[in-house]
Parts: sequence; structure tokens; C-alpha cells
Amino acid sequence: QVQVVESGGGSVQAGGSLRLSCVASRYPDVAWFRQAPGKEREGVATINRVRHTSNYADSVKERFTISQDNTKNTVYLQLNSLKPEDTSMYYCATGFRGGMFFLDQNWIYWGQGTQVTVSS
Repeated sequence: QVQVVESGGGSVQAGGSLRLSCVASRYPDVAWFRQAPGKEREGVATINRVRHTSNYADSVKERFTISQDNTKNTVYLQLNSLKPEDTSMYYCATGFRGGMFFLDQNWIYWGQGTQVTVSS
């Protein structure tokens, strides 16, 4: 059974930081997506835990960092310089089918999400 469990969300003021965690078993590729109310889910960052490669959406480059701890089957997303527009439910996904990383239909297994709220 594939486990995908997120944690670490919360409420912060603009300019603040949070670190999200995702315990994701088995597959090398792990992604973070986010979805704000009334908006489509968008890809944020991906990592391959074997090749140690990562990808970022333009909207979060230089502010968010994805990393891994293979001893804990955990992928982290460090969120810095947060803006009100970063407010979303953040989801972790694994089981990459191939194709475009930031297309949510290309990921099989999803967590329940963790809420990030940024106030101005």
C-alpha cells in the first residue's frame, strides 16, 4: 500500500516561512501541488529521490525549496517569503505516470492535503 501523508501547514503573516512534510513511500518521484478555492490545482515543485533532481513552478522559484530525507521516506517543501497569494491547500503526490510533471493527472497517489494561509 502506498502511503502519502502531508503535515506542517498553518497560518503565517506575509514574509513568513513554513516547512511542509510529506511521508511518501515506494516511488522515486514526489510532487507538491496546491489548490486555492475556486482555482485549478497547480504544480509547485517535484523531486526525484534517486537522481536528486528537482523542478519548480516559476511562481515559487527562489522562494520554495524541495528536499528529501530518504531515511524517513520524507520529502520537505520549505516555503519562504510567503505571500497572501500562496494561500492554498497543499497536496503531495507520488507514482508518476510520465509526461508533464505539473499536470496532476500524471500522478497516481495523493495525500489529503495541508492548509497554508498567509495573511497580509
